[in-house]
Amino acid sequence: MTRQASWNVSTAPAPATPAPPPPVPTARTASAGRLVGIDLARGLAVLGMYTAHVGPDPTIGGPLGFGLELARGRSAALFAVLAGFSLVLITGRPRPRTGRAGRQARARIVIRAVVLMAVGYALTALDTDVDVILSFYGLLFLLVLPLRRLGVRALALLAAATALVLPQVLYLIRQSIEGGGWADAVVAHDPLARLTDTDGVLELFFTGEYPVLTWLPFMLAGMALGRLDLGSARTRARLFVCGGALAVVGYGGSWLALHSVPGALSAVDAATDGGSASTAWWSDTVGYVIDRTPADWLLVAVPHSQTTFSVVGNTGVALLVVAACLTVTSRMPRLTRLATPVTAVGMTALSAYVLHILAIRVVGMADATGPALLALLLFAGTAMAAATAWTRVLRRGPCEYLLHACTLPARRVR
Repeated sequence: MTRQASWNVSTAPAPATPAPPPPVPTARTASAGRLVGIDLARGLAVLGMYTAHVGPDPTIGGPLGFGLELARGRSAALFAVLAGFSLVLITGRPRPRTGRAGRQARARIVIRAVVLMAVGYALTALDTDVDVILSFYGLLFLLVLPLRRLGVRALALLAAATALVLPQVLYLIRQSIEGGGWADAVVAHDPLARLTDTDGVLELFFTGEYPVLTWLPFMLAGMALGRLDLGSARTRARLFVCGGALAVVGYGGSWLALHSVPGALSAVDAATDGGSASTAWWSDTVGYVIDRTPADWLLVAVPHSQTTFSVVGNTGVALLVVAACLTVTSRMPRLTRLATPVTAVGMTALSAYVLHILAIRVVGMADATGPALLALLLFAGTAMAAATAWTRVLRRGPCEYLLHACTLPARRVR
């Protein structure tokens, strides 16, 4: 804005120029629409998955073991919740895009989903010990895309309904798979299974580590999150309350059920792979729980157990982390600056995830506690240093740039 020159021949006063609107407090100046708190939460999710993939086994106990255990399963759930947020960010936040812009956004989502599934299967083919989430992640994008126009209340209700119903459906389907031969016939005739040397669609929906049937609630919760005014202190307070309540209902409900249903603890004890049922309400140190009876499976909240208790509890933790990150970045500038390396990892999350799996393929995974802890520190430190240096120059990570390039044809959609 320039002032009227003093030598202007007009003596009339300059018309009042309206003040520019204040900047949105939650937007990053360098990247319109990007929330710093969301990047910080995403960075924590990626580093949390590092702890599960290369860190020591949490059975070492003590504060370190407890901290490691907190990341098990819950980091992947946070990642999925933030995936739902990303979908809303692409298709329009707070209101969904319509017309040509809406069609282009939908095309971008479809392309992203296909690319993520392809990258996921490529990483799976490396045959590391990591259960790669990206293929499931891509299919989830496709499944929730038709729901992009729903509001907060509808999305939240859908998330709640799917969290209550779909784990029970998955249990019944898994029992049917184990008790019959129809699943083998499905896999034998599935072109995706033949192409990827996996169980294909059956694995994506039912038998994989991240079955779409029970990870759908996380995406829906993330979409509802994306519809909220996250710059509001009242909204953040409600997220804290909602997240805390869900965590209590999920983990506390599992503890209460295991201790109230006659024979539940002994049934879980007998069904575990060398673990103790006393921690089955929140921890995966219990070992793998065999799906033999409803008491063996439906009452636990073990991460990746795909039960209602687990889904509800993990969603609650994800909302708590997001609320905390948003509060830090809006109220605590010094702490926000200190967390810049973690935030940078969140800005380059796909690159950080892909490259750490490639690194695992090259160097392997340490078994002993000492080497595993050192490996975790090296992985996390390298990721934070590289992401910080990269984002000082470029806005997206290398894999993010490639993914963005793949979606450029969406601009041709009319």
